[in-house]
Amino acid sequence: MHPVARQALLAALDDGWADPARLYGAARRARQLLDASREAVAAALGGRPDEIDFAGNGTQALHAAVLGSLAGDRRAQTVVHSAVEHSAVLHALDASPTVSVGVDSYGRVDAEAFAAALRAPGVVAGALQAANHEVGTTQPVAELDAPVPLIVDLTQTLGHAAVPANWSVAAADARTWGGPSVGVLAVRTGVRWRSPSPADDRGRVPGVPDLPAIVAAAASLRAVLDERDEVAARHRGMVERIRASVRAIPDVEVLGDPADRLPHIVTFSCLYVDGEAVLIGLDRRGFAVSSGSSCTSDTLEPSHVLVAMGALTSGNIRVSLHRDTTAAEVDEFLHVLPGVIAEVRAELGATGL
Repeated sequence: MHPVARQALLAALDDGWADPARLYGAARRARQLLDASREAVAAALGGRPDEIDFAGNGTQALHAAVLGSLAGDRRAQTVVHSAVEHSAVLHALDASPTVSVGVDSYGRVDAEAFAAALRAPGVVAGALQAANHEVGTTQPVAELDAPVPLIVDLTQTLGHAAVPANWSVAAADARTWGGPSVGVLAVRTGVRWRSPSPADDRGRVPGVPDLPAIVAAAASLRAVLDERDEVAARHRGMVERIRASVRAIPDVEVLGDPADRLPHIVTFSCLYVDGEAVLIGLDRRGFAVSSGSSCTSDTLEPSHVLVAMGALTSGNIRVSLHRDTTAAEVDEFLHVLPGVIAEVRAELGATGL
């Protein structure tokens, strides 16, 4: 957690405990904190404070973004999406007609093909991530002149890179910028969107908000944006070092666009190994990484992102850097990684490769 988030969370436990919808003094102070948090997030997204709501986490925000867009226009129900969207988006579309647009070997969708799919009859919305959550490749959201509302997944982008301005509905996750578990749901004024939850007088997201967590999320976002350029430059240097070093390991493929990408994510696949075994070997040496899809790694299922890219789906490792990652930690990671891969290959009888 970002240190500003910790400080704001502790302070808000004292000052923001009340229900901001009530009228007594503590509630009015809580409402001021909620309004200030909306203003901070709106400024980061290029929106208005009344377009911002908060959910329990990023998954809930993505579900609400998709399901609310479907509920907002009953005349059309088809959603166009890229083949590499977050699993939360794909799961929200399970019961709806969809058009999946493929991606290239970097994981990037073709803007012209995506725009053409949006113009088909019966399309209610398009769903396209600002950048891929698994391999870091940036998507051409800013190039789209969408004839229907555009649902943009910002869960890996906000706080790390510039946000495309042409979103209609957007979702973000405070955990990815060092905040607590808070989801952000943003709906542009005038966009057809209706809450998929039962009627509630509190707006788009029902129930009393977790105000201390929201205050901490907004405060840490302000702090992260202030230092974003410096941290991103540092992360890019570390990621480039990882990408270059990993390529030297036999039968290892580095994934994602080498340049047009998020600064803090790098993924690579290793032949002749089990990704989970590599993950465990690295964990024993003090490194917490992911294997499989970043959003389904607990199920140990093959990554739908890598399948869509035509990449190797076994033996893949996803590394994400946080604000306080040091060059020395990266050096140590790169020192132990070849040995861990060699150990796993030996255990599987793949020595000498």
